[in-house]
This record gives sequence, structure tokens and C-alpha cells, in this order.
Amino acid sequence: MMTDSLKQHISILLNSEIKQTQPVSGGDISSAYKFSTTANTYFLKVNSGADALQMFQTEAKALQVILDTNTIKTPKVFHVGSVDGSHYILMEFIDTKSPSPKDMKLFGEQLAKLHLVTSDAFGLEFDNFIGSLHQSNKKHPTWSDFYIDERIAPQLQLAQQKGLLDQSETPSKEQIKSVCSSYFQNIKPALLHGDLWGGNYIIASNGTPYLIDPASYFGHSEVDIAMSQLFGGFSTDFYNAYHSIIPQDNFTKQRIEWYQLYYLLVHLNLFGRTYYGSVKSILNTYF
Repeated sequence: MMTDSLKQHISILLNSEIKQTQPVSGGDISSAYKFSTTANTYFLKVNSGADALQMFQTEAKALQVILDTNTIKTPKVFHVGSVDGSHYILMEFIDTKSPSPKDMKLFGEQLAKLHLVTSDAFGLEFDNFIGSLHQSNKKHPTWSDFYIDERIAPQLQLAQQKGLLDQSETPSKEQIKSVCSSYFQNIKPALLHGDLWGGNYIIASNGTPYLIDPASYFGHSEVDIAMSQLFGGFSTDFYNAYHSIIPQDNFTKQRIEWYQLYYLLVHLNLFGRTYYGSVKSILNTYF
């Protein structure tokens, strides 16, 4: 929560008195606030968890990585820090509106341009978080090795440790690689948002799309599309514009299921048995 000591700390950082503060929606993990000074309006996320400072630091780094591509906007980050056990990230506040078809078309085009930013390997220079779970971005030369070793296998292992999946329900790395080998061909690294559900983008009041709360790395572009389709919130205008730049192929449908498996496993490990049926359905399809 936004304590008096944190408020005082932020006032000193900004060299301005905080005039008005109100809680706003900021996701499941952190408390979020909109506040105003005499000069500007800001957005603040606060979390006292053990990993919160690192979580905010990697969020800030990923936002900057995306912004530096000059393909799509992210909010400017002013400060990341800690006060009396409360960790925070301070950003500009973006006034938003409901997206129009034109806005979603622009969003699809800009996301595709972000995905055209490539690298010589899959992964990233720093690890980060998916929700509150650690996400390893150890680099790999092939997508198959990265996705299975750094994404699927750790989540399957965690689900076993939590008693959410039995060992008999969990395929081995070798089994997964055998099944995926035919689908994961000729894939180039693309810079991803990494957690692209409907709550992790906003449309500014002037129609500009912004990405927020990234879990970025270089992976397959379809990973972001898979997550966007899992819980809704993206229009036909968005997908048509996106695929006019990055088309689908014969294996897109199967890969979308595989990429959604990662996010469903993350939700299983974060929120419990509600997501068991969805995870088991995909595993049963392929094993």
C-alpha cells in the first residue's frame, strides 16, 4: 500500500508535493495508484513481496527494450526503488479510452513490427517474471530447446512439486521435443511482449497503443498471439492487421496450442486446479 513514508519519498524524488491519490486497477500482484502533483500525473505500483524489487527492475528494463525498438510505445519509467520494505515502480500515467477499430488495426501493425525485431539467439540478457513466477531467459540457438528447456519443462516440474500434476501425466523433455520437432521449423527470434493478455495493453486517449507489464524475451512471434487468444480482448481488426505483416502457416494452429500450454501451466501454478482441465486437454491431445 502507499504509506506516508512512501508518499514522502516520492515527493522528494519528484521535488513536488503529491496533491491527490487514488487506487486504480493494476493487476493481481501489486497495488496500483494514480496520483497528481502540481505539474504532472503519475502511475505507481507497490509490492512488499520478496521478489518485488527485482520484478519491478526487470519490468522497467523490458519496457525500455521495447521502447528502444521505435515500433510501439510503452509508458516512461521514472524510478524503481524501495522504502521501508515497500518496493515500487513509478511511471507516467496514460489517459486511456476504449479502442476503436482503427486503434486496434494500428496496434496489430505495431505489434507485428515489434516482432520483426530479431536477435541471434532465443532468450534475453536478463531473466524476468511471468506473473510472480521466475522466468528464465537463458539463451539457446534453437527455438525448440529454448521453449522446452526454459518454458514448458520448468512449469511442468513446478506443477508436480505443487501436487497439481502427477508424474504419470507429465511428458519428458525428450517426448516433448519429439512431438514439437515437426512444428518448430524455420522460426526466427522475435522480440515479444511475453504476457500479452487483454489487460496488458492500453489505448491512449489520442489512439496510440501502449504495451504494459511485459515479460519480454526473444521467442517465436506466435507466442504473443497465442496468449492474446487465450482470454480474449483483441479484435478481428487487430489480427487482420497483424497477419497482413506476419502471415500464418500450416502449423500455426498446433503451435498456438503449445504456446497456450505454457500460460495455462503458469496459471495452474499460480492459481491452482481451476486450470488443470485445460492443461490436461492439451497434454492428452499430443501424448
